[in-house]
Amino acid sequence: MKILAAVAEQKQQALAIRTLDLEEPRDSEVRVKIVAAGICRTDLDVRDGYLPTPLPVVLGHEGAGIVDKVGAAVTGFQPGDHVVLSIGRCGQCEPCKQGQPAFCVHHMELNFSGARRDGSACLHNGASAVHSHFFCQSSHATYAVADQTSLVKVPREVDLKFLGPLACGVMTGAGGVLNTLKPTADSSVAIFGAGTVGLSGLMATRIIGCARRIVVDNKQARLDLAKELGATHTVLSEPGVDVASKLRELTDGQGVHYAFESSGVRPVIATAFDSLREMGTLVMTGVLPQGSTVEFDAWKLLRGRKVIGSVMGDTDPDTFIPQLVEYYRKGQLPLEKISRIYPLESINEAIADGISGKVVKAIVTMPHEH
Repeated sequence: MKILAAVAEQKQQALAIRTLDLEEPRDSEVRVKIVAAGICRTDLDVRDGYLPTPLPVVLGHEGAGIVDKVGAAVTGFQPGDHVVLSIGRCGQCEPCKQGQPAFCVHHMELNFSGARRDGSACLHNGASAVHSHFFCQSSHATYAVADQTSLVKVPREVDLKFLGPLACGVMTGAGGVLNTLKPTADSSVAIFGAGTVGLSGLMATRIIGCARRIVVDNKQARLDLAKELGATHTVLSEPGVDVASKLRELTDGQGVHYAFESSGVRPVIATAFDSLREMGTLVMTGVLPQGSTVEFDAWKLLRGRKVIGSVMGDTDPDTFIPQLVEYYRKGQLPLEKISRIYPLESINEAIADGISGKVVKAIVTMPHEH
């Protein structure tokens, strides 16, 4: 069938809106009519050549839509089901069986190769193949073909427009708090970075009821939004400000119980660690290039502080995404407050607004006849 898609054709260049041919779903695959899809930093890192996915490729890994057609071997899904498209996983390796599909031993192959496991693509521009199956979905398009294992069913009455980011940015932030840190209600948490991941982490601390919910960022507008979303305190990080000292002042001079780092910036990570009290924990969710190092004071580590990493919220999307949908339905995860909607043809404007910080989470909606 003919579809419309945003294609990354050259490194560090604007995406091109193209009409492509989409193959029929294979036996274990599902065709999804995409309603909306978020734009994530990972999409841009691939477009710009920082991650090893070949071009041309249709990106998008925060898709939400309606099942349009199912393959002969598909079970559990039927046309009309509302779904969020999540990460690809083999389902057979040890991490997958332990409910940690982000650590699947085939993660890079399934999510970043730009093809099915047999090397084939389902998208074509005339006689030329276009790389597909990015995160098993390539959802910056009007339709996507995905493996059934990457779909998560959601209630039909919930607006799909805002749900795509649950598959990555929101899941990473909320899961990093709820599943990785697991703070108690009487604890203090400092969130470093007020982007999608950081603000989702903040909303999770509010769900828990953490006593002090402190957000650190270098943009006052983001801090104002953080206050609206439940921050009890904010700290503007600017030249000359000792952020760690500010955080100690806000926590009886001892430092925070937990620090949540989402920027992936080495000096910020070091500051987050320095803000901890003894026996405090820092979780890192921001992505650093492979081979990067961060230095910590060994004495402070010896005094019981911990540093841990969290990928995709340490979660099983099949159970966690429905949980996040319930938080959204109850008003505890107001996704509309961090999101801005753009039509697919304005995807490059959406990307630019995200990079500049004008918007937190940019989402593109697909043109479909009603």
